[in-house]
Formats: sequence, structure tokens, C-alpha cells
Amino acid sequence: MNDGNQQVEHPKTDRSASKAHFHARLSRYRSLLRRKWWVLVLGALVGLAIQGAMFWSEPPTFASVGRMIVSIKLNIAEGSVYTEELSNFLGTQAALMQSGAVVNRAHARVAAQNPKLRLQQVALRVSVLPKTTIFVLQGTGGDPEYTQAFLQACMEEYIALKKEMRAQTSDTTVAGLTEEVMRLEKDLRKADEDLVEFQSTNSVVLSQDQGNNSAASYVAALYQRLAAQKSEYQLLQLLTVDQNLDRQQGANGAVPLAKGSTDQQSPTGGERTDPDYFKAKQQLLLLQSEQQELGRYLRTNHPKMVAMSEELARREQLLKIFRLQSVEALEGKKVSLALEIQNVEREVKEWETKMLGIQAKAADYQRLKGNSQRIQALYDRLLATMQTLDINKEVSQEGVTVMEPASRAYRDQSQLSKKMALGGAVGLALAVALLLFIDRLDDRMVSFTELKESFDEEVLGQIPREKSRGPKRQVALIAASDERHSFVEAYRNLRSTLLYMAEAAERPKILLVTSSVPNEGKSLTASNLAVTMANTGSRVLLVDGDARKGALHERFQVPAVPGLTEVLGQGLKWEDTVQATKFPNLFLLPQGTFAPNASELFISEATKIFLKDAAAKYDYVILDTVPVMAADDVTSLAPHVDGVIFLIRAEFTSARVARAALYSLYQRQVRVLGLVFNSARPAFEDYYYYRYRGYYKKQTPAAPANPNPETA
Repeated sequence: MNDGNQQVEHPKTDRSASKAHFHARLSRYRSLLRRKWWVLVLGALVGLAIQGAMFWSEPPTFASVGRMIVSIKLNIAEGSVYTEELSNFLGTQAALMQSGAVVNRAHARVAAQNPKLRLQQVALRVSVLPKTTIFVLQGTGGDPEYTQAFLQACMEEYIALKKEMRAQTSDTTVAGLTEEVMRLEKDLRKADEDLVEFQSTNSVVLSQDQGNNSAASYVAALYQRLAAQKSEYQLLQLLTVDQNLDRQQGANGAVPLAKGSTDQQSPTGGERTDPDYFKAKQQLLLLQSEQQELGRYLRTNHPKMVAMSEELARREQLLKIFRLQSVEALEGKKVSLALEIQNVEREVKEWETKMLGIQAKAADYQRLKGNSQRIQALYDRLLATMQTLDINKEVSQEGVTVMEPASRAYRDQSQLSKKMALGGAVGLALAVALLLFIDRLDDRMVSFTELKESFDEEVLGQIPREKSRGPKRQVALIAASDERHSFVEAYRNLRSTLLYMAEAAERPKILLVTSSVPNEGKSLTASNLAVTMANTGSRVLLVDGDARKGALHERFQVPAVPGLTEVLGQGLKWEDTVQATKFPNLFLLPQGTFAPNASELFISEATKIFLKDAAAKYDYVILDTVPVMAADDVTSLAPHVDGVIFLIRAEFTSARVARAALYSLYQRQVRVLGLVFNSARPAFEDYYYYRYRGYYKKQTPAAPANPNPETA
């Protein structure tokens, strides 16, 4: 059982998390390739350059090519005892061309024919053209003249070696065939003698083998007879005398027999039944019926009744005698049937033994006969081979000729493409490994899933990436008729999240927007958040709290001075420095004069008074400040606000630096409302929001149909 406070992880949730993690890693690699694709190109180019330099720096090699053709004669004698598949034959010849015997003899031939040429190491490669018997020989070496001469010598020495091998093996072949014929002749003579001896002693068995089918039929008939007798014997063991008599009566058809008729045989096998028993039984039943009929009219002591009773007694006595005779006949039948069963079983065993002996000896005869025939066939084939044997025809079935002599040696560049491809592949692999190593060191978050895995803080929203436009290469503020649907809806989502936060504390009115390092988009986010807040009808004051590099006055096209530094440092009334913007309900307090000591200004009592008065006059106060890791301004100002919105830019912000910035805020008891993931790529799998721009596209209503076409 699980404890009540434990959360049971559902397998489906685990699969969803694993899938999300996989897509996050895939998105990260896509982003890495998008940013660092040049590393792969550079790695491949470096690999190609290194391989090319190594190839051209090596000593040059020269190649010479020659061709040989093998014409195979297919008129193999019918009695040939050895054949070889074509593929195996060609492979054997190619191996022989590259053998040490051919190579050594070729070097010796070159030295004998051209003493001026110095011995060189030449690599010999032999290949067979597909679906042909043409061999392509290629020699590769450092000296072009020696390479050509060596290849030509290899082809000539191969032909010479084949001739020598044929001359040496001819006598051996004939001698081997003669010895094999003599051995087979002895084996054939011995097999014939064994066959004759077996026939002389087993003539009866051989004649029985011809009638083996009739013996098998006789044994089968014995088995059928034995089965019928056993079945009859078991039935007689189960029947009583009365049942047996009734069975006999049913077999006889219950037909009365005339006097003087002989006994008949039962259909079950030889039992003699007396039909007088059935006649006496019928007469007894008839007399009993007559007695009952007379008893209705006559008394018991009536002479007819007395005579009838005596006749009935005599008939019953006669029936008992017949019954006793039937019992004796039944027992006799059982004994005789048992003896018959024993006799048939004995006869079956005898015939089975005879059949096994006949079959064994018949098998021996067939084995001897088959062995003799096999040896005879092999003997005949070898004799035919010896009679038709021709050294130049059957032993050597092929003719080898030089199709093309060794060509003039040329600079071998066949390996250049392979080496260049290998160099490019190695360089590309090293570049990929370098990118993966860099990615392991890079803790910048690429996707929303990585953001959730790296931080425990709540994510308030995602802002999609938008291209910079205009002469200043800035992203424009959102407008009322803005066509950047996803961009605008993302800020509306952030506004709704802040307005309806599921917290018990009071809804924050003074918001501070910051980030860990510069260029993460906090000023743009603060400005667009203020615009969307003002669009709801709330009075919003946007404060440029970056006293060093504030640029909100440029975005809203208002003067930078006077501003916040004059309010906090010179005691100027803040209401007099607030500037109205072109957006309804949105007001801007610019940065003011450059102030390198802004941190001291934010700690002063004037800051608390300003924020309190501004919160009383405006519905929301949004402050744009310097990054946390750039100056101490945020950590000095943040404790005076209701909540901090921390910005993280995709593919830019380091997770380690962002955690350090958040830790600095938590040290000062700052209320961090959550994170905003800025500049997220909408093409990634974990960005699902606001992709249906066409759903809210304004539709032009169709013109109504003209009810009267004639007035058109």
C-alpha cells in the first residue's frame, strides 16, 4: 500500500515525460546545428585538406593494367569423376595469378630481360569482370617501367606455370585412375562371390520373398479370425443360459421346427441348438393359456383340469431337461472356443516369426545386390574415363590467353577519392564530437521542457521569437491592429496569468521586470506587458529603472530628462516627470540623468515614498531595471516591490548564471512571481500556443444575392 502523502507515478505520465524529454533534446540539437553549422563544414573541409596534403606529399605511385581471358571447354566426358563450379574455378585462377610462385618468377623474368631495372615492390591485384571469364590484372608500384614489365611478366609466367602443372599432373592422373580401377575390380569380385554364396544357401527364402504378399495376407486373415473368436468368447462369458437360448432363438428366426428335424448350427460359430426346446416352451405356454381358459368354466378337480395339470407338469420337466442340456452345451462351447483361440494365437506367432526371418534375409540379399551394382557402375565409369582420357583435353579444360598486354604505367589516383571521402568523414565526425562536447558544457536552455527541468519556479508564460525590423534593428511594440498574432497573444497570456494568479496573497500592483544578464529582452517585455495592462482600462505607470542605459524613452519617443534619477536624487515631484504615451492609460517615467550610484538612490527613503504614492495613483506600476548580475540596483530595489518577474531568454541565458541571480533575490526576501521564457522558437515541439492565426483573421462578408435579377 502507498502512503497517503506519496504520489504514485502513472506509467502513461512517465512515457509522456520521456517523450517530452526526447523532443527537448532533439530541439536542442536542431538549435545547435542552426547556430554552429559552420563547425561541421569547417571540420569536413579540414579533413579533406589534410587528406589531400598527405596524398600529394607521398611518393607517386604508378599503375599498369592488363587483361587475360580463360576459354573454358564444356565437353566434359560423361565418366568424369571431378567437376568444379565456375565461380570456384575463377576464384582459384585469380588466387593462382597472385600466388608467390607467379610473383617470384615474374621478378626473376624482369631481372633477366631488363638488367638495368632495379627491383621494386609491386602490388598485384586481380579481379574478374562480372558475368565473364575475363581477368583484370593491375600492378601498382613506384617505377612506371618496372611496374609495366612486372605485370607483363606475371601474365606470361602464369601461362607457363599452368603448362608445367598440366605436364606434371598428367602421369599422376593416369596412375591414380589405374590404381582405383584395380581396387574396384577386387571389390567387385568379392561382392559377386558374396552374392552367389548367399543365393546358394537361401533359395527357399528368396522364393518365399516372391510370395511375401500372400503370407502377409494369410497373417492378416488369422488376426481377423482371432479377433472374432475372442469377441465371441467374451460374449459367451457375459451371457446367462436364458440369454444364450433367447439369442439362439433370435438367430433361428423363432420358427417352429417339424418333428424329426436335425440340430442347426448357430451363426456365432458352430454351436448346435435343439429346436425341441423352443417347441416345448411354446407348447407349455399354449397349455398354460388353455388351462387358464378352461379354469374359467371348470373346477380344479375336473378330469380335464387334472389331465391338463399333469400334461403341464410333464412339459415343465421336459423343459428343465432341455435347459440342463443347454447349460452343458454352453460350457462345452466355451472350452472349445478357448482352445481354438490358443491354437490361432500360436499359429499367428509362428507365421510372424517366419515373416521376420524372410524379411531380414531379403534385406541382406538386396544390400548385397545393391553393393554389387554400385561397385559395377563405378568400375564402368572409371573404365570409360580411362578409355577417353586425353591429357590436353580432359585434364586441362581451359585455355588461358593474354587479351590485352600490360598498358603503359600511369599516375595512380584511384585511391584519392576514397582517401578524400575518408578524410571528410573523419573531419565531420570530429566536428560532431566537438559540437556534442560543447553542448555538454553549454547550459543555456533551448526549449520550454529544458526550462522546467532546470528550475522549480513557476513559468508565467512563453514569448515567441520575433525578428527585429527597422533602422535600429528593434522589435516593435505591440499595437492595436498588430498582425503578429502569436507575439501579441503571448503577452495577453502573461497579463492574464498575473491578474489571476492562484495565490492567497494580495494581487501584486508594483511589478519589477529583470533578468540575469543584459540583452535578454527585459525592456521589451516590460513595455509590452505595460501596453497589454493598459489595454484593459487600467492606469499603468511604466518606470525606467535603468539609470545607466535606460532606453524606454526612445521606444515611446518621449524626452529622457527629467526622470527617475531627478525624483530620487534631487527631490523633484514625480508627478511632474511622468510622460503620457500614445497608448491610452499608459504613462512613462523615464530614466532621467545618468546616475552611476543608482543603487544608493534605490535604498533611500525617497524610493519607498515614490512607490507608495505611485501605487495609490495608478492601478499598476511596472519597473524595468538593470540585470541582476550587472549591478546591485535590482537587489536594492526589489525588496520594495510586490513581485519580481524574472526573464530567461532561450538559447542565450545560462542556467548557472540564472540560478545565481535568483539566489541573490531570494537572499533579500524578494517575492519572485515566476519566470518568463523569452524568444522561444515556435517551431519546437513543446511550443503549442497561438499557432492558429488564420482562425481570427477578419472575413469579408459575402454580398447578398439580388432578389430581382432584372434590376441588376
